[in-house]
Amino acid sequence: MWGINFSLVSLLFFLAVRQTSALNAVNCASTKGFSVVSSGKAAPIWVGSDDWPGVQRAASDFQSDIQQVTGTKPSLTNFTTTSKVSGTPIIVGTLGKSSLISQVVKNAKINVSAINGTWEAFWAGEVSNPLPGVSQAYVIIGADKRGSIFGLYTHSESFGVSPWWWWADVPIKTSKSLFASGCQHGTPSVKYRGFFLNDEQPALQNWAQEKFNNNFTSTPFNHLFYTKIFELLLRMKGNYLWPAQWSSSFAVDDPQNQFLADYYGVVMGTSHEEPMARSTPNEWNEFGSGPWDFTTNAANITAFWKEGVERAQPYETLYTVGMRGLGDLPLTNGENINLLENIISIQRGLLTDANPGVNITKIPQMWCLYQEVQGFYQDGMTVPDDVTLLWTDDTWGNIRRYPLANETSRSGGAGVYYHVDLVGPPRDYKWIQSSQIPKIFEQLNLAIVRNATNIWILNVGDLKPYERDTEFFITYGYNHTIYNTTNLDASFVIPWAQREFGLSASKSATVAEIVTNFTRINAARKPELWNSTTWSLTNYREAEWMLNQYNAIAAVSTTIYNSLDKNTQPAFFQLIHHPVQASANLAAIYIQAGYNNLRASQARLSTNNLADEVQTLFEHDFDFETEYHTMLDGKWDHMMDQTHVGYFYWQQPMTNSMPLISRVQTKKQALPGPMRIAVEGSQGAWPGDNQNDCSQGYNCPNPTIVLDNFTPAGSRFVEIGAGGPNTFSWTAGSNVTWLKLNATKGTITSSNPETRLLLTVDWSKVTGAQYANLQINATAKGQAPMNQPITFIANNTVVPSSFKGFVEGDGGISIEAAHASRNTAANGVQWTNIPGYGRTLSALTPLPADGNGNTGFAAGSGPVLEYDFFNFNTLANGTLNVTTYVSPSFNAYGDDRRLAFAISIDSGSPQVQEFMPLTPPASSPAGWSGNDGFVANSIVSVNTQHTNISPGSHTLKVYAMEPAVVIQKLVINTGNVRYAYLGPPESIQV
Repeated sequence: MWGINFSLVSLLFFLAVRQTSALNAVNCASTKGFSVVSSGKAAPIWVGSDDWPGVQRAASDFQSDIQQVTGTKPSLTNFTTTSKVSGTPIIVGTLGKSSLISQVVKNAKINVSAINGTWEAFWAGEVSNPLPGVSQAYVIIGADKRGSIFGLYTHSESFGVSPWWWWADVPIKTSKSLFASGCQHGTPSVKYRGFFLNDEQPALQNWAQEKFNNNFTSTPFNHLFYTKIFELLLRMKGNYLWPAQWSSSFAVDDPQNQFLADYYGVVMGTSHEEPMARSTPNEWNEFGSGPWDFTTNAANITAFWKEGVERAQPYETLYTVGMRGLGDLPLTNGENINLLENIISIQRGLLTDANPGVNITKIPQMWCLYQEVQGFYQDGMTVPDDVTLLWTDDTWGNIRRYPLANETSRSGGAGVYYHVDLVGPPRDYKWIQSSQIPKIFEQLNLAIVRNATNIWILNVGDLKPYERDTEFFITYGYNHTIYNTTNLDASFVIPWAQREFGLSASKSATVAEIVTNFTRINAARKPELWNSTTWSLTNYREAEWMLNQYNAIAAVSTTIYNSLDKNTQPAFFQLIHHPVQASANLAAIYIQAGYNNLRASQARLSTNNLADEVQTLFEHDFDFETEYHTMLDGKWDHMMDQTHVGYFYWQQPMTNSMPLISRVQTKKQALPGPMRIAVEGSQGAWPGDNQNDCSQGYNCPNPTIVLDNFTPAGSRFVEIGAGGPNTFSWTAGSNVTWLKLNATKGTITSSNPETRLLLTVDWSKVTGAQYANLQINATAKGQAPMNQPITFIANNTVVPSSFKGFVEGDGGISIEAAHASRNTAANGVQWTNIPGYGRTLSALTPLPADGNGNTGFAAGSGPVLEYDFFNFNTLANGTLNVTTYVSPSFNAYGDDRRLAFAISIDSGSPQVQEFMPLTPPASSPAGWSGNDGFVANSIVSVNTQHTNISPGSHTLKVYAMEPAVVIQKLVINTGNVRYAYLGPPESIQV
């Protein structure tokens, strides 16, 4: 109904991907070539003694990786001019640093011009006569320190070692032989790529406390913890880290932290609120003096920053400049633009003093335009050109602004701070995966187009369970050219599943479907925002459909999990199975609680069955947590400590609390008698009084059911339920032959308290609108017989045989944006589908984002989507209301060019929709926040009215005007569109 399925078999034609190839599309392994290990013999590894310590350390990892893959350990030599040479070695090193590599390049006449002087590039290949006495060797050459490190780790990944071998227990792919084929990678797309450990309580901190420091009076975020983070980051080809901050001070808690970060090759930074390489508020609270207020305490704050700069000076650091209030709060009212400009000037002076002889423009600096800080910049604050402007999302994955045309040439460039985890309004989300890779791609693609490529930093909260999102973010920043709107599964998720779980191409495609489907549901509304009425309990069978879909996803996940060997199951459990099972269970808790409350209002005995089910599901939630914590002898104990059930406001609840449920008395019969009747589409119940039976709420008429032949569900149902403890027999029948019932009799008992009667129509026997009288009778021992009449109207509508398009059914026309009748480009720009993006199926956006000279289009002149539809009805005076479901997005080009599209029916004038209002700098527009706001609902509903529309064939047209507009769905109300969270399911297309 809403687009979820398991049918990726058609994608398998492109899956000639080696299970051990790196996700950045660089594969250094082959079935023949240079022998790394064969016949039990391993090529020795040589690294220059004068190379970077981080390269030497990574070479040790490389040695260990080869041993874990093959069982054969190669020798590792810190090579000097006096070292003995023998065998056919693997020679590793850095241009301009390693004298060994300088000699090899000269002797073997290697052309290194493609990487010489570049950032983090590497080249690898087999060469002849690299050293005296060595006829052949395999050489891995880095343009710089991390180029060499990335070259080593790319080979390790190609050989079968996942970056997540420790952090997600991904089994290492074993093989008795290994061969290298040569490979290379140029300068990454984004210069600094990394993540931010944030909101680390309760999960990450409790876990680290148990594993790395059981002294609960000190921080667990010591070098034992961080060296594992450093290795993971570098194996993913990341290079930049914001450390945990809320209960930790990176440079103070363990004196080895800063040194080892630099030793490994990681660039350290600090978050948007922590200037000059000092942790705030913790370090300030411990070592600072006076208030955190530069207007009154400048000397003490400057001295505090000076110590931070001097402490970080020996190490590779990207400094945060500027200032925010203490504890992630805005600056106080007395602080202004002039003050901030002075603060940054003082900070740059400190950097200059700590780095004598170094031009300030060569010291990496970043100013994060987070929340109110963006307002200072847009209000005219100036910042030196060499400082990187770090633009941010709204904390919900929607980037607030990108560099404008006059900002893209700044020497410091720009970057992006993005979230897949949040503590903050309208609701924390930090329990489970709830971001979509296609949306991350769409937002970051705009960053690429707009040259925001100097820094990408991702808020990952506890890191787990956001492993896949984290790696995509960094991998896309490492090489953006390998991804586009059509290959995100083929080029990332499927090879990721092959690498992590050793699955076949077909099973990996199924895993990609699981990922698409469960993240679609969780992103449509964060699980922390779910409640018992999130999905409609009565309209379009939405809640029932959602429950069935999650059960189907969970069943497929279980099938794959059970098929895996015991060494692979822990990785699959962490990365796929737990988030799917736990999310499905939580959805069931809320949906069944909703049905429980509805049944109670209908005086149905099944209320109690649902109450019991909710209680069981609620307790089962903890079982998933326990399973996570106890696997692998408790390796990940506490990592799922995060509460997530029963939010009362935006902040996390202090414990999980079950949603409200009701019970009815088991021994008391409902006043109207033993039988209760509920019909699809109504919250009411018959016989007797119910406020939902009619507007009056009492003495209401018998229910009426309407079904037309273009209703997507194809049927209606009636539920026959117990109104108390008394058993009764029921019969059902009608006065027409065209109304079909799936059953005509049955028995309802206290142990089997309800049944569903499915009603379908033989349309070959119906012309136009015809009426039937459905009678449901009940007989209970010792009680008067009961009878409930129901009027059933069947409406057989007809469209001309020549018509092709969507047909009105069930009171409206619902169309997935991807299913256009025609999609016409203009000036090289076209509405482009992004599969898997959005709440139901996919989404369309104009691409390329910088097309048409980057000027946008006038209304009616741009790329156009056309949707042919046939309607039988209209609202009053020939009016049709159209709702366009648009993804939340900000005005990408600033408020001087607002997001806009135009819409019309037939030859009507295009109606321009500037759906994102102008807002003060750094503020969110009206309707953005709140539990029912744009971001909570993951949608902006844009409503338009179209007049003088007659019944018949028409064309709805949607014109592109500006980039960054993302359209998911269109709904035309012809008279009876009802509420559903996802909107009506897609209409029938002929």
